[in-house]
Amino acid sequence: MQIRLARESDLPHLPEIERSAASAFEGRDIPAWLLTDASPTDAWRPHLAAGTLWVAEIEDAPVGYLAGRVEGQRLHIDEVDVLRSHQGKGIGRGLLDTAAAYARTHGLAALSLTTFRNVPWNAPFYASFGFREWDPEDAPASIRQALAYEAAKGLADRCAMIMEL
Repeated sequence: MQIRLARESDLPHLPEIERSAASAFEGRDIPAWLLTDASPTDAWRPHLAAGTLWVAEIEDAPVGYLAGRVEGQRLHIDEVDVLRSHQGKGIGRGLLDTAAAYARTHGLAALSLTTFRNVPWNAPFYASFGFREWDPEDAPASIRQALAYEAAKGLADRCAMIMEL
């Protein structure tokens, strides 16, 4: 497996990876759209331009990605997805390692994200990496807004997490 900065040619693969990763949620209490919808490729262009979109590939084929953005002194992770057939093989952890290395190199103080609190490969996985749940009262307005937006879209049991670097 290799992790590298994304290229324009990677963008068409990202919706497929996102839908495949979401299929792991089948049978859980989630809105149906989570299994079928994917972010449009244009959603990732700002991350690509900023140099905060990474792709994991095996034999030159994209199998996962992480999209982050600098927000103040943090790198906020907007999305991390791995093809269902490649989950559980350390690819997500490798992408997080890459994001953390980027943040450290650029003098950022933390990584942040929002995720499902009780899904094993979400909050518990991130906690094993060093994240902790972030009390919304202590989080910036952008994090509180993200949680409110997710709740309005029908995503229940979400939390914000932060990892100080």
